[in-house]
Amino acid sequence: MNRFAFLLASLLVAPALVHAQATAAWRSMNQPVEPYRIAGNLYYVGASDITSYLIATPEGDILLDGGFVETAPMIEANLRKLGFKLADVKVLLSSHAHLDHAGGLAELKRATGAKFFASQREAPLLAGGGKGDFYFGDREPFPPIRADHTLRDGDTVTLGGTTLTAHLTPGHTMGNTTWTMKVKDGDRTYDVVFAGSTSIFSDVSLTKNAAYPEIAADYAKTFRVLRSLPCDIFLSSHASLFDGLAKAKRLREGATENPFVDPQGYREYVARNERKFEEQMRREGAEGRPIP
Repeated sequence: MNRFAFLLASLLVAPALVHAQATAAWRSMNQPVEPYRIAGNLYYVGASDITSYLIATPEGDILLDGGFVETAPMIEANLRKLGFKLADVKVLLSSHAHLDHAGGLAELKRATGAKFFASQREAPLLAGGGKGDFYFGDREPFPPIRADHTLRDGDTVTLGGTTLTAHLTPGHTMGNTTWTMKVKDGDRTYDVVFAGSTSIFSDVSLTKNAAYPEIAADYAKTFRVLRSLPCDIFLSSHASLFDGLAKAKRLREGATENPFVDPQGYREYVARNERKFEEQMRREGAEGRPIP
């Protein structure tokens, strides 16, 4: 997509984007922050709460998530601050097709020329710019982005000796994806989990959902998958989910142990959200009913 076409697409969805960005809550999530190295070849290049990650390799770089439309220029600036070049980004990945994580992907693909990888189940929603989402409908569109490659559950993306594995963790969206990788930092190797969002919108029914009949079974599967993953470094699509701002502050202040190494925090995150899921199932009268 050339720049004119991208700007035209942005203008076509501008009213919805402006409305979403106009709230104090959205703006507070999308404040500029200084980029930093998390561990080894893994870097944080996102905003205050809306995350984006760079994985540097000898054969080019991998970028995970694009934030809002307005986050993309921050991500581009953060890459440059760390000494990386946009043209070196060869692979672009997505966690899920919501405005606050997929809004900047089209611009980042244009600016970098990277190949875009997405789960098969999420690719149509991304190509449609978020329209047709089971919850938002057409209310929160973003510039559409077509996948160059689609992935099934368990597929991998490898570049320059680094491999990321896609784990389908649906529920929040139908194609929500958790990514995992290993990172070597000094003489230690860590399991990294970029945990897919597990939140349930307050007015979403888990037992009577015509737009997404299998939602309860999908959430149940997601928690089984997340519990099974080995995790040392816990990350996600919102920094608030893993206390990212506080951990980054401790890292900058020279913490003896890397604060992002937090397996307990990961286990608590999964357990806390699984309890919320189970509590809602009980409120909806599904206690004792087997989940497919």
